[in-house]
Amino acid sequence: MSQVVLIVDDDPVQRRLLEAMVQRFGYRALTADGGDAALRVLTGPDAFAVDCVILDLVMPDLDGLGVMARMRQAGLDIQVIVQTAHGGIDNVVSAMRAGATDFVVKPASPERVEVSLRNALAARALAGELQRVKRSRDGTLTLSDVVTRSPAMTPVLKAAEKTSASDIPVLLDGESGVGKELMARAIHGSGERRARPFVAVNCGALPEHLIESILFGHEKGAFTGATERHTGKFVDADGGTLFLDEVGELPLAAQVKLLRALQESEVEPVGSRKAVKVDVRIISATNRDLIAEVKAGRFREDLFYRLHVFPITIPPLRQRPEDIEALARHFVVRIAAEQGKRIRGFDAETLHALAAYRWPGNVRQLENAVYRAVVMTDGDTIGIGEFPQLAASRGDAMVNVSAPDTAPRMETTPVYVDGSIGLQERMLRLNPSAMTPTQPVLSLTDDRNDVKPLEDIEREVIRFAIEHYRGQMSEVARRLKIGRSTLYRKLETLQMHDETSIAPGNEPADAG
Repeated sequence: MSQVVLIVDDDPVQRRLLEAMVQRFGYRALTADGGDAALRVLTGPDAFAVDCVILDLVMPDLDGLGVMARMRQAGLDIQVIVQTAHGGIDNVVSAMRAGATDFVVKPASPERVEVSLRNALAARALAGELQRVKRSRDGTLTLSDVVTRSPAMTPVLKAAEKTSASDIPVLLDGESGVGKELMARAIHGSGERRARPFVAVNCGALPEHLIESILFGHEKGAFTGATERHTGKFVDADGGTLFLDEVGELPLAAQVKLLRALQESEVEPVGSRKAVKVDVRIISATNRDLIAEVKAGRFREDLFYRLHVFPITIPPLRQRPEDIEALARHFVVRIAAEQGKRIRGFDAETLHALAAYRWPGNVRQLENAVYRAVVMTDGDTIGIGEFPQLAASRGDAMVNVSAPDTAPRMETTPVYVDGSIGLQERMLRLNPSAMTPTQPVLSLTDDRNDVKPLEDIEREVIRFAIEHYRGQMSEVARRLKIGRSTLYRKLETLQMHDETSIAPGNEPADAG
């Protein structure tokens, strides 16, 4: 989704001109006819996530300087481009001191406005990303730093927020690459232990003969090669959080000792006869089905219940396609800065292809793909040619379901980088018709990557057709190339009457 630019000007002609410019540059435009109206958009009950403000300096009610002062009081960190017909040096100095990013004199050329917008938005995205990286390194990453726009992540974040206020053990479940460690760090950074250590342990990478030593520590000379005393991960995390990644990979012998450490809140280093008390908050993660592992005898049931106190399942990226664009923008800002490249973002065709791809490697795969694209691109906009895996796997990694004669066409206007969160829902409330729809995707596999039953796929296709043609059942049947009576029989067989709220004789009148 494009970034949002708020245009504030009491002159209706100037507002319309700027609105047309902003939309032509590939951004979304909001307008306000004065300072008070602008503040309602920015700070009102239904405030929008605005990325940049083009602000007239001289207005009859609340002038531009007053608007910027109110924005500072509200704690809004939004780039502001001031414009005025009075380009004196005093006005420029006053605007910059008030927090303006740039200053343009009316009438400004489209080229000047575009450059100013591009620079302001790039500066905002980079500043936000640098702050996020700094918080990640300092261990102060919070749940607000989790990049997401997907409704599927809303219950995940709510559950994580509840756990951050306590020391309850959390088990993060999800496929490899969905961001379990990031979520663990965000929970830690949002809780009372955020000033204490966060220690991550990849249980799947621990050598079996060194697991006890790495987790609980050892004394000097405890075994061959133990030339120094080692405190262990539990002691390192004392007072903070211990993150046990891929805990399902631990062998049974290590599970027994881990269980004792969790029950007694103490560890006994190898070669020592004295137990050491520890105070750690446990967050564990797995991509395995631990219940199945317990039934198979590969994971201890008592340890499972010790860890499985507050489970949180993070959905795979294919179930939250709204996050793909936001994450891609997030990665390109950071990676372009690291590589010293000036990249504005992706073109619309590329964003559409990224959103349609199923990403079996989830967020980790998307990040690596963006990394490669940034390194390979020679221009300032990344095109689809920099993602060879998209073209190579279109036939078997994604299925586009659309009616070619009615599907809207994507524009090729470049869509620029932003770091905003929650923008899609706000834009839908603002102007649903202005949203650029994405091609719906029919997944042929379930959450475990097994092929779905034919009945489930048929149910999804029929549900999509009914929604797409707004319940006009004659049109649905015609497009699916089946008889209308056959369609109703399928609705009955698939038990879809309640889901579609349509029954024979009760559907909307067909057009024409």
